[in-house]
Amino acid sequence: MLENFIYYLKVERRYSENTLVAYRKDINQFMEFIAVNDKEAFKRINFRDVRAWIIELKDHSISNRSINRKISSLRALYKWLRKEGDVFDNPMVKIVAPKTEKRLPHFAKQSELNKTQVEVSIDDFEVFRDHVIFEIFYQTGIRLSELINLTDSQVQPAYIRVIGKRNKERQIPISQQLFQLIEKYKSIRENEAIDATYLFVLKNGKKLYPKLVYRKINSYLSQVTSLDKKSPHVLRHTFATHMLNNGAGLETLKELLGHANLAATQVYTHNSFVQLSNIYSQAHPRGQKTN
Repeated sequence: MLENFIYYLKVERRYSENTLVAYRKDINQFMEFIAVNDKEAFKRINFRDVRAWIIELKDHSISNRSINRKISSLRALYKWLRKEGDVFDNPMVKIVAPKTEKRLPHFAKQSELNKTQVEVSIDDFEVFRDHVIFEIFYQTGIRLSELINLTDSQVQPAYIRVIGKRNKERQIPISQQLFQLIEKYKSIRENEAIDATYLFVLKNGKKLYPKLVYRKINSYLSQVTSLDKKSPHVLRHTFATHMLNNGAGLETLKELLGHANLAATQVYTHNSFVQLSNIYSQAHPRGQKTN
């Protein structure tokens, strides 16, 4: 049953491998707790069984955020079981997800990232590659998985064509300066006689792996900011926050980030409040600060 469900998520819903791994783990955990492993047994499960599992998770100090993810996995399973006609009663209807604190995204200041605008030597392939990767993260806000899977043909003079979650495609505008930087990197890669399937590769032509990219971005950010978190995703948050602070609308930002709904984008409005406060104090005659 579980493998059929995972196959459905992969083929029809086009979920990523990471999401599939998480769903399989969550549902296996529930099945072990409730001691069931087939469709017939799932027909006998009620909301009290699910609540008992949630209490068990809480007793083991599992965070509300993680519990909510597990509940979402179970909701998706029961939705599929009903679609297949294997169950009629859905115990998840009476399950209320525990509240979670909204974590505000970490982002670097614009003044901090100005320090990264330096000339980089073209003599070192890896150094120049890492510089271009940093610039793409900051100037486009793409995800780590999206960057790793970029190919040469996805880069055009005015935009980058990105394949996001569930194979959803979007176009992100890029500056002429960034396009020229990418072209220079490709020229260096060719001079090194590196045969590459993907845009960004190791010196041997093999695909980049997430831990390497994480390390490189962490090193870059460590030089300019004292943030606790220094990752590619922080640059995605930074891109979004700086875009909003400089006048971009939420709908536009939603499309650029590849969010499925506006709720995911609205978290960045909290980070932009300082900017709004500054504009208010400068623009309103009675809002101006006095010395």
